[in-house]
Amino acid sequence: MKIPNISRLYGGVGTKLKARLRKILLVIALLAAVLCVSQGLFYVFDVVWNGVFVDWFEENYMMARESTYNDGTTIVTYSPDWRAVKSTLLSLLSMTAVLWMGSILLVSHFYARVKVKNAVTETSRMIHSYMNGEKDSSEIFSKEYTQIASQMTEIKSTIERHEQLLREEAARKSDLITYLAHDLKTPLTSVIGYLSLLDEAPDMPKEQRKKYVGITLDKANRLEKLINEFFEITRYNLQQIVLEKETVDLYYMLMQMTDEFYPVLQAHGNQIRLTADENLSVYADPERLARVFNNILKNAIAYSYPGSEIQILAESTDSEICISFINRGKTIPKQKLDSIFEKFFRLDEARTTNTGGAGLGLAIAREIVTLHGGTIIAESEKECTTFRVSLPA
Repeated sequence: MKIPNISRLYGGVGTKLKARLRKILLVIALLAAVLCVSQGLFYVFDVVWNGVFVDWFEENYMMARESTYNDGTTIVTYSPDWRAVKSTLLSLLSMTAVLWMGSILLVSHFYARVKVKNAVTETSRMIHSYMNGEKDSSEIFSKEYTQIASQMTEIKSTIERHEQLLREEAARKSDLITYLAHDLKTPLTSVIGYLSLLDEAPDMPKEQRKKYVGITLDKANRLEKLINEFFEITRYNLQQIVLEKETVDLYYMLMQMTDEFYPVLQAHGNQIRLTADENLSVYADPERLARVFNNILKNAIAYSYPGSEIQILAESTDSEICISFINRGKTIPKQKLDSIFEKFFRLDEARTTNTGGAGLGLAIAREIVTLHGGTIIAESEKECTTFRVSLPA
């Protein structure tokens, strides 16, 4: 059982008693001040000014009556004019009530301002202490601030989660740059080596020269791909995507994309089967939308089994247009499937493979689809992976 701090307990009780005592003394002092002022005014009017108050009262609130007796004696008597006294008292009471209410409102206003200022200052202090410290919210916020404490706990958790994601993203980006810088050396060394051989042996046999030129071209293409990935990484956070929408012939776009990927498909032994209505169209940015489909198809080819078929299925409903890319390949684990659209995330962790891109393609695709008001999801089971893009009809 936790033993309470006795000194702190009695210290708190003493503080409360002192505060109440100060309030009682303040009320007594105010009453004493009112009595002193009243007595002082009476003394000034009645003594210092030689009974001027009595003379004024007799003149305004006393009535003189003459009474004549049988013996001819006349006696003057004075009695209060109760109607005038009543009217004056009611006026004084009304004025007093108005002044009293006005003073209460004025004091309450300033008191409320002071209380609000103190509360804001105290709240700011507690929030600053909580956000910049390691203590639990219950140790900093009192019971009166329970709601604020719960909200600040949620805000702090969100900030810490975002900071963790930013740190992880920065780490992945740094690793990628390091990997790519290392990978640049391999194709560059090969290009220089084979070009040196071609330069040093001008009488090299034609077949061998053709072979070396082909290898050099492959390495140069690989080098270009790595350099483009460098530009992609540095450019991703610097450019803001602005959509320029128009009516796009979706069927023609998908057909054209299939033709453009023919060399890659042939090299990998894949083929594409497109299923879509020839009159299908969508209102979108054609350049950005083509980039989405290119990134998804490039990913599907890279991770599909050689010789397998890649399906592109486009269909429309009253509310949306859905485009699906389906390929046969290794099943993507659930934990990786949840992160596949994150920046700088790559499915294959072997950085030297040709399929290991910068990990930005799907992240950029999701951003473009989101700007169009659509969604993009990925599903993978039983060696079948599907990327599904849904756009407003």
